[in-house]
Amino acid sequence: MTLAALFILAIGLGSDAFAAAVANGAANAHPRLRDACATAAYFGTAEGLMVALGFALGAGFRGMIESVDHWVAFGLLSVIGGKMIRDGLFGGEESDPDPDPDPQPTAAPGARPAAGRMVLTAIGTSIDSAVVGITLALVGVSVALAAPLIGLTSFTMSLAGVLLGHRLGPLLGRRAEILGGAALILIGAHILIDHLSAG
Repeated sequence: MTLAALFILAIGLGSDAFAAAVANGAANAHPRLRDACATAAYFGTAEGLMVALGFALGAGFRGMIESVDHWVAFGLLSVIGGKMIRDGLFGGEESDPDPDPDPQPTAAPGARPAAGRMVLTAIGTSIDSAVVGITLALVGVSVALAAPLIGLTSFTMSLAGVLLGHRLGPLLGRRAEILGGAALILIGAHILIDHLSAG
C-alpha cells in the first residue's frame, strides 16, 4: 500500500470522528481552542490505539490466511465502508450531526463535553479502526507508520470539525461518513486489484 493510499484510508477512517466532532461543535457556537484540541485528542488517540490493537491481532494469524489475505482485506474494508455509507444515509448513533431532538438549550460558549461521554464516543467511532488494523497487518503495512498517521489525521479532522461545526453541521450532515465509507471501499478494491494484477 502506497503512502498516498494509506493517507486516503486515514481520511476515510477519520470521517466518523469528524462527523461526531461536527455534532459537538454544532452544539457550541464558540468553542475554545483548548477544548477543541482536547476533544480532538480523544478521537485521535482512540483511532491510533485501535489501529495498533487490530494490527497486533491481524499479525497473529496472518500466516494462516496468507493465500487469501487480499480477499479478506477487500471484504473487511467493504463491510466497514458499507456500514459507514448506511449510517450516513440512515443515521448512526454515535455520529449523528443533527441537533439533539431533546429540547435542551445549546451548550454555553466554551462548555467542555463530559470526559466520560467523550471517551465512549471516541471508542465508538474508532471500532472500525481496529478492523482496519487487522487489514493493514494482512497487507504488510508498517504499524509504526499507519497508527500515528491515522491518529494524527483523525485529530486534525476532529479539531476542524469542532471549530467549524456550527457552520458545517447543517451543510455537511452525514455526507462526511458517506464519502469516508466510499473511500474505504475504493482502497479495498485497490488492494484486491493490485494483488490480482501482480499474480
